[in-house]
Amino acid sequence: MVPRARGRVLELGVGAGSNFQLYDPGRVSSVVGIEPSAVMRARAAAAGRAAGLEAEVIDAVGECLPFDEAGFDTVVTTYTLCSVASPERVLAEARRVLKPGGTLLFLEHGRAPDAGVHAWQRRIEPLWKRALGNCHLTRPVTGAIEAAGFRLTHHAAHHVQPLPRWVGWTEWGEARPV
Repeated sequence: MVPRARGRVLELGVGAGSNFQLYDPGRVSSVVGIEPSAVMRARAAAAGRAAGLEAEVIDAVGECLPFDEAGFDTVVTTYTLCSVASPERVLAEARRVLKPGGTLLFLEHGRAPDAGVHAWQRRIEPLWKRALGNCHLTRPVTGAIEAAGFRLTHHAAHHVQPLPRWVGWTEWGEARPV
């Protein structure tokens, strides 16, 4: 999904900046990444320079973005919504900072549609969250995006192999504010 980004881009939860190498410099004018971890911010800044991007990495959380309304053409989120305090608030903020006609690009894991797999996700999640930085296995992905006022324009999902089914349900796509 990352190569589809265009214009001025905001990446939520940039981590160590591993996505920076995937941006198309011919389509992207600049990238701003937010990351609450100081260690990850330093790694991301170095990754941005290595990728040859005009990239800025700042200390912020997705629930309270320090940007004006309608300032970004694209918002990117990869494996972030599972661990934030409030995915609903993060998505509302993403919608707020997108320009009219802007795009949300997402790649997230979450609640599997299979009843048996979901039952295992519910059982494992309490320990999983403690061990992996508040990562939730049972959060809905596209349902949350649509509930936040986005319309899906592209969507796909499957269990990623060879991961166990209870952790491998992944959804990706593109959405626009309604």
